[in-house]
Amino acid sequence: MTNLDILQLYALPVVVGASLVEALVLHWRKPGAFDWHEAWLSLVDLAGRKVLVFLPLSLAAPVFALAWQHRLQTIELNGWLLGALLFVGQEFCYYWYHRAAHRVRFFWATHAVHHSPNQLTLSTAYRLGWTGKLTGTTLFFTPLVWLGFHPDVVLATLSLNLLYQFWIHATWIPRLGGLEYVLNTPSAHRVHHASNLDYLDANYGGVLIVFDRLFGTYVAERDDLPCRYGLVTPMRSRNPLRVEFQQWLDLGRDLSQATSLRAVLGYLLLPPGWRPDGQGHTTEALRRQPALVTLTTDNSTGEPK
Repeated sequence: MTNLDILQLYALPVVVGASLVEALVLHWRKPGAFDWHEAWLSLVDLAGRKVLVFLPLSLAAPVFALAWQHRLQTIELNGWLLGALLFVGQEFCYYWYHRAAHRVRFFWATHAVHHSPNQLTLSTAYRLGWTGKLTGTTLFFTPLVWLGFHPDVVLATLSLNLLYQFWIHATWIPRLGGLEYVLNTPSAHRVHHASNLDYLDANYGGVLIVFDRLFGTYVAERDDLPCRYGLVTPMRSRNPLRVEFQQWLDLGRDLSQATSLRAVLGYLLLPPGWRPDGQGHTTEALRRQPALVTLTTDNSTGEPK
């Protein structure tokens, strides 16, 4: 059993237990306000991923192996400076992975599952989608392996990053003052999960929020604009299969109707909501024509988020 396996083994009951305690407290404080179906869907997603981990289907694994074989050097984590460099490098890679997960439809088809809950609670943190291994989301961390960090170390660092993000999926934790300038906090992450037009495509950081500030994607939570959670077109289904695969079905439908290579590549690689005729509902299009938000009534292609 690897260190990563041990970490996940101990973290899992803590994470699930804490989310259920939060659910009970929220339900007790305001009966009927907590949507237990959302928590159930998150648990089903978690269980499905734990089963799928045994399938030898990973786009990133062979790329990691190749990068490790041709690494520039071998870096041993024998000091705080190297640990800090790995942490910052991992944060940089995570920022661009997360940004791509929102801005490239192929990756969004998996990541949309994480944004499908219409309430934001701790259980949202572990609804990550079943198809992440097939889309190769960890490919974004390949440069760290190529530089000389062992793949297991890179993946363990990513797991710690995701573990940190568990607590920021909360609506009851207030703003944290000066920490908002450096860390990804519950307030910053509430904005990230909000489907309000002013909040879309923001706050992609993992532990840190500094790269969002550097690259212009930071948006602060506003008192005058309460967060509305979920997809722009809300996912109302309680069917786990629809939650997991709706975006893939929509993408497959669009690809089957594509009449040019440009359309195929656009549907795969351009932002969710893009259409070859220019009449799509990307975030940019919605901001140019806000009325479009109210015109989308079905759960169709590429939700801008």
